[in-house]
Amino acid sequence: MTSFILRMAFLLLLALPARAQEDYAATLPGLAGGFGEIAGAVERLGALGDPRALPVLQALQDGRLLKTADGHVLLPQGAGFVDAATGQPAEAAGAEAVRLNNRVRQALRGALGRLQLVSPDAAQRGAAAEAIFRSRSAEDVPPLQAAIAREQDAGVRAKLELALAAAQLVAADPAAKRDAIARLGAAGTVEARALLIEARAGNPGEAGAIEAAIARIDQSLAIRRAAETLFQGLSLGSVLLLAALGLAVTFGVMGVINMAHGEFVMLGAYATFAVQELCRGIPWLAPWSLPLSVPAAFLVTAACGALLERGLIRHLYGRPLETLLMTFGVGMIIQQAVRLAFGAQNREVISPAWMQGTITLPGGVAVTQNRLWIIVFGLLVLALVFAAIRLTRFGLEMRAVVQNRRIAATMGIRTGRVDAMTFAFGSGLAGMAGVALSQIDNVSPNLGTGYIIDSFMVVVFGGVGSLAGTLVGALTLGVVNKMLEPYAGAVLAKVFVLVAIMLFIQRRPKGLFALKGRAAES
Repeated sequence: MTSFILRMAFLLLLALPARAQEDYAATLPGLAGGFGEIAGAVERLGALGDPRALPVLQALQDGRLLKTADGHVLLPQGAGFVDAATGQPAEAAGAEAVRLNNRVRQALRGALGRLQLVSPDAAQRGAAAEAIFRSRSAEDVPPLQAAIAREQDAGVRAKLELALAAAQLVAADPAAKRDAIARLGAAGTVEARALLIEARAGNPGEAGAIEAAIARIDQSLAIRRAAETLFQGLSLGSVLLLAALGLAVTFGVMGVINMAHGEFVMLGAYATFAVQELCRGIPWLAPWSLPLSVPAAFLVTAACGALLERGLIRHLYGRPLETLLMTFGVGMIIQQAVRLAFGAQNREVISPAWMQGTITLPGGVAVTQNRLWIIVFGLLVLALVFAAIRLTRFGLEMRAVVQNRRIAATMGIRTGRVDAMTFAFGSGLAGMAGVALSQIDNVSPNLGTGYIIDSFMVVVFGGVGSLAGTLVGALTLGVVNKMLEPYAGAVLAKVFVLVAIMLFIQRRPKGLFALKGRAAES
């Protein structure tokens, strides 16, 4: 890589004026002096714009640049060294590495930034702008202005403008300082605020403008934090929605207190892990392991739910205490079975590429892609549940059995079959929640334990049997929880939410969206 850069540098050398070539050769011996001379030479090399200076400064930054006793600077190339001034092979016997201190490192950041501003790589130009921002030299103003004039990438342009403001802030021109203060205030970033606070002491004449810019940044940051808190709350709410949807069917519609609901969520996560392991050996199928996990998790947990309902729960309808104790025991059995099958350690589920990283929304609000996709997934699952209940024959029969079992039976509806399908449907939804949770939480036998209480809170708060109440309850609890966490901490925030729900249920025992008609009376 170094040899390629050198070849390109010496080709570009022909296009440089003779004065620039002489300055380059005259500056290099400064790198063999003391720390002050090295820092000065680095700054001059960065200002020259000579392409030969880039590999020299990069070698200096990496600790690979050598100096000889007679003041020559040697640059590594291949297995040997070349003279940095002439490009001719040189003997490195007796040479020693050029040492750095903090002053030299700071000068290096700025010099490398100036030389990389003309790079064809947008990422390298952005890194150069960040380096210049940290170095903050008035000499950077002209090259930054030229770079901004030709920059097409919006992200890199924003970094260049911030670096220009930092350079103007240390310039002697009062007009440039005022322009920098206005530019930093408009940037609205933490870095810009820190820079203004640092400049406040040395610029008493601009104290008013600086204070106004800092206040503007504080307002912008407060709005951004509120937006990020709202997103985090919606993200938590979407997780609670997915975990509570299945419970809204089994508990809200059927009236069965299923304490094994968290274990069905955990089974869905392990089904995701199993599908990933099966797809790992098939290269073309591996990227589709997560979408394939959704129907797989639904079918696995739905089958387990149907077996539980037909084998045990159907004998305990109308006996809620016995159902609660029985499903609690079943949950413990499922946990132990998973430990025996997969082990007690956490299992890794790898997120696909399109769910990794962050997205910066307008206003500088950063959101993680996996959480964003979970919000979308939760709303899609809610829409599918609503369609299944309201627009299918299964949904019609389920509502008929829930409202009046005897009349439904006299009309030819097989109530036992509907009970099994309804419980299987709710259990399958819990499995789909496990798919989503595998992307943001540890896949372990205890995965579902942390969500069972929250799921019951969502269903009771929103209104037993109401899908709209489940949606509103999940999002409300998620947002309120995240709003309280910065002030009270995660544990106390949950305590406050629980106490608030208890007080709310005292006033509205049927929740936010109480069912009406015969469904409410049954």
